Amino acid sequence: MAEGLAQGLSGALLELRRLLDGELFPLAVGEVEADRRARRELLGQLDDYLLPRLAAIDAPLLAVVGGSTGAGKSTLVNSLVGERVSRAGVLRPTTLAPTLVTHPGDAAWFVAGHVLPGLPRVTGGGQGEPGALRVVENARVPAGLALLDAPDIDSVVTANRELAAQLLAAADLWLFVTTAARYADEVPWGFLRTARERSTALAVILQRVPGDAAGPVSRDLTRLLEENGLGGTPLFVVPELALPEEDAALPAEVVRPVREWLEGLSADAQARARVVRQTLAGALDSLATRVPALAGAVERQRAAAGELRRLAERSYTSGMAAFDEGMRDGTLLRGEVLARWQDFIGTGDLMRSLESRIGRIRDRVVAVFTGRPAAARELRTALESGVEALVRSVADGAAERAVDAWLAVPAGRDLLERAGVARAGRLGRASPDLAGRAERAVRDWQGYVLDLVRTEGAERRGAARAASFGVNGLGLLLMLAVFASTGGLTGLEIGIAGGTSVLSQKVLEAVFGDQAVRKLTENARDDLRRRVRELMDGEQERFTALLDGLTGPGPDELRAAAAAVHERRRDLPEGKSR
Repeated sequence: MAEGLAQGLSGALLELRRLLDGELFPLAVGEVEADRRARRELLGQLDDYLLPRLAAIDAPLLAVVGGSTGAGKSTLVNSLVGERVSRAGVLRPTTLAPTLVTHPGDAAWFVAGHVLPGLPRVTGGGQGEPGALRVVENARVPAGLALLDAPDIDSVVTANRELAAQLLAAADLWLFVTTAARYADEVPWGFLRTARERSTALAVILQRVPGDAAGPVSRDLTRLLEENGLGGTPLFVVPELALPEEDAALPAEVVRPVREWLEGLSADAQARARVVRQTLAGALDSLATRVPALAGAVERQRAAAGELRRLAERSYTSGMAAFDEGMRDGTLLRGEVLARWQDFIGTGDLMRSLESRIGRIRDRVVAVFTGRPAAARELRTALESGVEALVRSVADGAAERAVDAWLAVPAGRDLLERAGVARAGRLGRASPDLAGRAERAVRDWQGYVLDLVRTEGAERRGAARAASFGVNGLGLLLMLAVFASTGGLTGLEIGIAGGTSVLSQKVLEAVFGDQAVRKLTENARDDLRRRVRELMDGEQERFTALLDGLTGPGPDELRAAAAAVHERRRDLPEGKSR
């Protein structure tokens, strides 16, 4: 029954670990480095301590000896085991590869990597590389308990500090070593408060205490422990001694109280079980605050990602507004389009005749449409090129605005920097393949316009009149009407592109009628906008693609996983008393 309950708790922890395994904090939002560090620490404690300890509740106890630089951790370990197993000296940092000293009967457990599985093992006489774990067998270490000499918690080497924190998070018991000169330093107390918050079993060894200061210093340290919620913590005082060599061991009588306390703990199965359960339960209980804090940070990440999406969307919405303006302001009916229009339809007499009835000029317009196919093709090509150029222009402007908007916020700036200079540079302008996609879109739109004209002409009584102009001719006029300043729906505006919009409207109205022309123009314009919007959406996706790959577990998933662990917390096994 107990095994099944433990498996339920382990399953809840494994699900939490799965959620934490991805990149939760890809964006530079708030105190993101602290959030990332908190995630790494929690993931490390799951791997290094919670899961392996829960799987083997009665495995040997791991006591991690930790503390500040020069506190004498290695000297203490060597003195407790009566052998130079860990390097001690005045050079800093001294402990490069942490050393775990275990009874020969327990060595298999620690060599197999059940605890701290991510650290490679070194056995025998090797010193080990930084980041490896030396495992040394020594018969003087009590069976059922191992000592681990950790790097300095305030080491000048960042990797050492991080490893020290990792090892302390994997401990069943902390043997926290400090000195009379440094017991009030803030860095050690930060770790001690963490021990309190996680209910980690703890003992403090106060070393290098001058004889006349033993009483006052130990009383002051006891006061500090009580004020920080650690009252009742076992405290051992080691006097300051003049040793013959810098790496010499302390006299046996000086460390006897510590050794006897550890031996008593090792010999008492119930006491060991209490230590394990206290630390294990405290680590589990800490998840109730640590995981929701990570969930809150994930919410900030998602909010920042949403803001980046909105910035990109606004940039391309502005691009569409610029395209709309380009359609209506008559720009497309000037330049090359106007030149081809004049080649196609002629100037002078025909334009002046617009003031006459449309019936009188219809025959001349029909003749133009049916008699100048080459000019018609050139006009259509010029119009196509003009639309494509407008699309590329607004896409370039939107891309530049989006990059500028992202660079203005830390999350966007960090994301672009990590994307690389080359990719960020490409994002600042339209895609290389946009020209080809725009060309296809405009041609498809022109085909749609011809279909509109063909369908409308077939449905009206004036089908013969429509046929006389031809689908291509009427379609071309409808395309021109789309780009008139008012859609070709108001009176004479001869000043706009030489009267192009007026002639287009008058001929179309003569064939289809006022209302039909309005509808045709509206449909043609809407279809073009839809196609350009699709092009802009594709361009915008280049930005959102940087965010799509950042999606990880949501905050609610993390909170639910923490709640599941809390629900299973009552399943924590007691351990054996033997």
